[in-house]
Amino acid sequence: METVVAQARDAGVTLIRFEYCDTSGVARAKSVHVSRLADKLVEGVGLTRAQMAINLLEQVVHIPGMEPVGEIRLVPDPETFRVLPWAPASASVLCDQLDHDRRDWGACPRSFLKSVIAEAADAGIHVEASFEDEYYLARREGQRWVPVDVPTHAPVISAIGHDLGADLMIETIVALEAQGLEVESAINEYGPGQQEIAIRHAPALAAADRQMQFRDTVRGVALSRGIYASFAGKPWPEEIGSGAHIHFSLWDADRQRNLLLDPTAERGFSRLGRQFVAGVAEHLPALVAFTTPNYNSFRRLQPSAWASATTAWGFDNKEAALRVCSPYLRREEQSLNVEFKASDPSANPYLALGMLIIAGLDGVAKGLDPGEPSEHDPARLDDDARRRGKVRPLPSSMKEALDALEADPVLINGMNDLLARCYLAIRRSEESAFSGADEDFELHHHFYRF
Repeated sequence: METVVAQARDAGVTLIRFEYCDTSGVARAKSVHVSRLADKLVEGVGLTRAQMAINLLEQVVHIPGMEPVGEIRLVPDPETFRVLPWAPASASVLCDQLDHDRRDWGACPRSFLKSVIAEAADAGIHVEASFEDEYYLARREGQRWVPVDVPTHAPVISAIGHDLGADLMIETIVALEAQGLEVESAINEYGPGQQEIAIRHAPALAAADRQMQFRDTVRGVALSRGIYASFAGKPWPEEIGSGAHIHFSLWDADRQRNLLLDPTAERGFSRLGRQFVAGVAEHLPALVAFTTPNYNSFRRLQPSAWASATTAWGFDNKEAALRVCSPYLRREEQSLNVEFKASDPSANPYLALGMLIIAGLDGVAKGLDPGEPSEHDPARLDDDARRRGKVRPLPSSMKEALDALEADPVLINGMNDLLARCYLAIRRSEESAFSGADEDFELHHHFYRF
């Protein structure tokens, strides 16, 4: 604790944001003056129980047990303290939501992920993960959002694209690295003003924390230049969507052996890896209620759009929901991982990653078989190939995904009662609001929320 206070003082910090991620994937925070930091690192910051009952439209949804009566505490994790390079005299720290007895009050997404990590550890599995994010950069012109490189629109992964966005990209990467986030790659993506940055993998909790820090950094650095970064799944209906592909690998308890790798198995992919993939695929129609969670998200999950519209898995198949990534020469064990593509950056990373792990662990516990890997675009497979690969369509709407979630006892029971009721009530309220409104209303309320 004393180290954090000293860091804040030495960096000239005035305000520290005590941040958490709400049910809708929105990063929320209460700021503390540096003079109160030492106390608040211990006692936390008060938060009404009803705060987690606020949906994407800032409406308070009535959920029994989450009324504006009684307080919980935002208790910070000192390991997540970061000075914010883009915001003068500011820092942030990520928080658990705890009751007065310092236990999860029942609706804390970060505490939920911690419990799932412990469940995986009991099964002898340590999960490493990373988020590979795509996002759009835009300027506000009157009532319109305009991509930054219109009318130029650089070719995808091109030298021109890198030149057009070089200054902002470098400034963003420098800000990420200043906070200890290691950048692996950066490209200009397909859409006008669309970018992608991949952050190096970390243990599951740290990976989710880094996703929060990543989104904050990209938004903050861009805004300092008068530019808005959108993490919506499909901010412009006519353009390609933005994903937040989750890369994961499974390791033994000592973190020395990659459990996905078996040189004696077909294509080097282990039986346990196949079982984990099978579990994720089995629960995928319900899982997307967490990984592509918003009304706008389902515009992106279209066939032949490199976003995945089915439960297919395969080896280096960019159209499959689960892609076994080919490892790198002489780094096979270190680099073998699975990419989960049915995910976008509007998701709450703690819930998305936690539910993915629950689904995979169920596959391991039941010894599930994923079927044959898809060797082609799933949209082009015949009926027999789909049957052999156990390929099913994913929900095409938020309502279908929530219905699938309510019908999936493994995922529902993977949460405690309050978190399950909270999530369904919040998301049902949003689905009802957006399904009854027009496209402009949807895009306006998704473009700059995450």
